[in-house]
Amino acid sequence: MGAVQSVDRAVTALEHLARNGESGVSEIATVIGVHKSTASRLMSVLHARDLVEPAGERGRYRLGPGVLRLAGAMGSRLDVSTQGATICAELAAQSGETVNLAVRQGEVVVNVHQSDGSGAISVDSWIGRPTPLHATSSGKVLLAHAPEDIRERAFAQLQPFTGETVTDPVVLAGQLEQVRRAGYAMTVGELEIGLNAVAAPVFRSDGVVVAALSVSAPAYRLPASALPTLGHAVVAAALRVSERMGWSG
Repeated sequence: MGAVQSVDRAVTALEHLARNGESGVSEIATVIGVHKSTASRLMSVLHARDLVEPAGERGRYRLGPGVLRLAGAMGSRLDVSTQGATICAELAAQSGETVNLAVRQGEVVVNVHQSDGSGAISVDSWIGRPTPLHATSSGKVLLAHAPEDIRERAFAQLQPFTGETVTDPVVLAGQLEQVRRAGYAMTVGELEIGLNAVAAPVFRSDGVVVAALSVSAPAYRLPASALPTLGHAVVAAALRVSERMGWSG
């Protein structure tokens, strides 16, 4: 078995286990197209490197802790704007609206990538522009998953930007709990009158939320009633970015 072919078969076996949870040597042999004895030797090598581990009965394997170590090392080096650019562009084309990736920097949100949809006739760039945690959909996502001390400081300075901005700590706390349950956040004219948005979290390999992916648009194109439906598409896109960041769910 050539070196390149060996690597290809090892990767195929690992991908098969990632999709199926666990599998027997016979099934793995069929998937990678080799005799059972060859598959058994391959799994023994992967086991020695902690990339797979025995699963229950003899001859069955699942992914091992070595895979998590590799994913963690890679995830810490991945740039969310690079990993999410294509997915954001696809969602912008699908929705016709502006898609942003944002990260938390201290007690503000900073957009690091923007894809413009066809529906945006004239779009201001939000890249590098700090926005408040409590008055944006991305901010609410990041605030919902932020450390307790960040939430406490944010709750102590709930400045209104429009008449719709939530400044009641009890109401905001309830919204953040809903964000954690539903998997997305919505804002209706809270930062700017007539601007609505929905956002979902992006996870890295260890499950920490590192960014928020959002879609925003004028209220006449994106009314409040349409936000929940769009929210599901935003969640799906954010999960795809999370997978590229090494998160397996």
